[in-house]
Amino acid sequence: MKQTKATRVFRRAQAVREVAAGQTVKAVSATFHFTNSALRKWVQRFAHEGTVGLMDRPRSGRPPKLTCDLEAHLNRLVDQDPLTYGSVHSQWSCHELAQVMAQQTSVELGRETIRLALKKTR
Repeated sequence: MKQTKATRVFRRAQAVREVAAGQTVKAVSATFHFTNSALRKWVQRFAHEGTVGLMDRPRSGRPPKLTCDLEAHLNRLVDQDPLTYGSVHSQWSCHELAQVMAQQTSVELGRETIRLALKKTR
């Protein structure tokens, strides 16, 4: 199961605490299921930056299409009646939400993107 950002930072802090308490990197790595090099990296970052060093760094790659503003727009849209947007159903489908979002925002999102956003917030 995928961990939340807060959980990842908490586990890193626990592991760094164990190393600071005198445990070996190898033993702590085995306990927390980190690689030795990853744990050494977290210990060094913590020594130089404090708890901020344990946070995830930005990763390369395409930025997400669904921005915070679009997600807020989607949540407002879900609370409205789909019949007012020409739907023949009284409940939204992900496909219909994607179509209305594209009409209103000019950003085309897939059904799966809509589904995952709703799953996260609802």
